[in-house]
Amino acid sequence: MDLLQAYAEGGEFDIDDANSPPPQNPPTTTDADDTTTSSPDSSPMRLSLPSKSSAPKVDDTMLALTVTGNKAQSKPLDPTQHMVSFNPTYDQLWAPIYGPAHPYAKDGIAQGLRNHKLGFVEDASIEPFVFDEQYNTFYKYGYAADPSGNNFVGDLDKLQESGAVSVYNIPQNEQKRRRIEKKKEKLEKLGEVDGEEAGDMDVSEVDNPATEAWIRKNSKSPWAGKREGVGGELTEEQKKYAEEYAKKKGEGENEGGKSNAGMADKSTFHGKEERDYQGRSWIAPPKDAKASNDHCYTPKRLVHTWSGHTKGVSAIRFFPKHGHLLLSAGMDTKVKIWDVYNSGKCMRTYMGHSKAVRDIWFSNDGSKFLTASYDKNIKYWDTETGQVISTFSTGKIPYVVRLNPDEDKQNVLLAGMSDKKIVQWDMNTGQITQEYDQHLGAVNTITFVDNNRRFVTSSDDKSLRVWEFGIPVVIKYISEPHMHSMPSIALHPNSNWLAAQSLDNQILIYSTRERFQLNKKKRFAGHIVAGYACQVNFSPDGRFVMSGDGEGRCWFWDWKSCRVFKTLKCHEGVCIGCEWHPLEQSKVATCGWDGQIKYWEVGDLDDLFRQAYLSGTNLEDEEVCSTCGWTTFEDGVCPTCGSCYNLYGVKPFSGPMMVEAQKS
Repeated sequence: MDLLQAYAEGGEFDIDDANSPPPQNPPTTTDADDTTTSSPDSSPMRLSLPSKSSAPKVDDTMLALTVTGNKAQSKPLDPTQHMVSFNPTYDQLWAPIYGPAHPYAKDGIAQGLRNHKLGFVEDASIEPFVFDEQYNTFYKYGYAADPSGNNFVGDLDKLQESGAVSVYNIPQNEQKRRRIEKKKEKLEKLGEVDGEEAGDMDVSEVDNPATEAWIRKNSKSPWAGKREGVGGELTEEQKKYAEEYAKKKGEGENEGGKSNAGMADKSTFHGKEERDYQGRSWIAPPKDAKASNDHCYTPKRLVHTWSGHTKGVSAIRFFPKHGHLLLSAGMDTKVKIWDVYNSGKCMRTYMGHSKAVRDIWFSNDGSKFLTASYDKNIKYWDTETGQVISTFSTGKIPYVVRLNPDEDKQNVLLAGMSDKKIVQWDMNTGQITQEYDQHLGAVNTITFVDNNRRFVTSSDDKSLRVWEFGIPVVIKYISEPHMHSMPSIALHPNSNWLAAQSLDNQILIYSTRERFQLNKKKRFAGHIVAGYACQVNFSPDGRFVMSGDGEGRCWFWDWKSCRVFKTLKCHEGVCIGCEWHPLEQSKVATCGWDGQIKYWEVGDLDDLFRQAYLSGTNLEDEEVCSTCGWTTFEDGVCPTCGSCYNLYGVKPFSGPMMVEAQKS
């Protein structure tokens, strides 16, 4: 019962003490958790059981440190530990790490703590303006304010002498004194007044234009005093050196395109007279010039050679519609025009460029033409008088120039430039009216299509782009991985196809319809043009495609079959250009880098019949001269050789002529 009573009272009981005799004076024990009182009446001992907690044991070391003081709070976390048993503060998370090197950073600073390439840099407590002021003051006067206190560092003696001024708070009287000293020095350097007069002179008078001091100051050039060091005349050797230097400088400016004033625009007429007895100009076409035949035949025989250029010829153009004159652009900076029908001589030379001429183009009536040169200038010439009407330049090299073919837009000039732009000028005002700048390389060609409402351009970026005239937005972009740069494009006489000279030694055909698709069935190859901008062209009837190549040959292909029809060895070197005569259907002009222009025509009568047989032309009903093969007679006389009316009465492909044609 005593045990139950003790347990009910909540006391502790010891089994060993239950068997021992009770003490005479039982002590009273006071514990922090509970209190047990022994009395004689309660003889049994109380049983005490240990208390247990279900909460996990927590390491409160870091918690105690954070509570005890600020020193523990500023201690950073150890980045190597994997568990944090308390909530760290922001300062503890971002505090720099000191002590042993961090295992993931060479300098002991974790990557997340870096705000500079050299480590962690704390924000400065000084404003940038104040820092610049003290920095410049220290390097000028030798002292500066200490940002950590109210004292100065540096040269204290200089500090007392200057009154602790900085570079940004100079007193007004000091600034005025400095301005006066500078103006006095300037006047003394000019030699206008001596030191005493400059000291007595009021500085305000020097700045006032109404005073005599201002007039004396500005009566001479500021550089007038520098000539005092030059004494006497130059020696002969010095004069010679000065002349050579001036000459070299002038040549360098002309070559760099900086100055073209020394290159006067002029021309020389080489004919007998500029007007005939009827008052007609020398550029007037002959009245009897007309198309001789509807069929074109490839030439074979060399008729004439023009050799007037001292360097290579880059382009040739026949006079529009008649072809009685031939314009040539030379790398010797000159442009020449040649007579085709009569004497075959050079009629006029146009000189105005300081570098090689890249491209030329006639107006519709041939009375004017454009030239584009590597001297970055485009000139508009009068064909008859040789005068330069206007000059255009953007500071870049023009690679191609074209006039709008419409009769009412002959004042619109388009030029493809080396800076990836097509620039459009109004030649009446001389202003740039539009720029087409979508290409990624130098522009090489400009070809008008679709009744001159659109034009196609090619570039060094190996792409073709189609534009609406006057709108600088590409309406068709043609670019394939297999495409190469196309430095020459020609329009077929029926205006439905474009022939593009590709630098992978082939000529590609594109449609001029809405989709501008590549015609995969037509491809002309066999020539070597890689690296050369050889011109491609069509015969007037569209039956032949021709092109020069890098080996001096002129190639002719049949348009329908795409087979090589003929090759001519024309030049020594590159045959860069070829033009088919607009009226005399079987004559072709070629030009090359050997400086020569050659004129070719069809061969003898057998060659004419052979070509007609190979091309499928029936000459049975045509009038053919037995001497030269001319196919049109006038009043019973051949206009070419002057022989009498003589017709082949038999079919042209009978007998040995047929056999020879089949062999060839």
